[in-house]
Amino acid sequence: MGELSIQEAIQQFLQKSRLKSGIQAIRIEEVWEEVMGKTIAKYTDKIQIIQHTLFISTSVAPLKNELLYQKDIIRQRINDAMGESIIREVVIK
Repeated sequence: MGELSIQEAIQQFLQKSRLKSGIQAIRIEEVWEEVMGKTIAKYTDKIQIIQHTLFISTSVAPLKNELLYQKDIIRQRINDAMGESIIREVVIK
C-alpha cells in the first residue's frame, strides 16, 4: 500500500462519503459571487445542490428571468470553477 498525503486521503474519503454533496454545495456558495458577480450574488436568496441539480432562489423577478436564459452558462461556469462536472441541471425558483 502506497503512502498518501493527507489531502489525497481526504479526497479519497470524500469521494466515497455521503458528505461529498454537502461539501460541494458549500464550495459552490463560496464561488457563487466570483462566478456570477456581486450584483447577482447579492440578490440570490438561496443556492443548493441536490443530486447534480443546482437550485437557485431569488425573489427579484427580472433577475429570475435573466437567470432562466443563462442556465447553460451558469452550469458551465460552476462546473469550470469546481474543476469537475458536478452540475447537470439548473433550476431557478
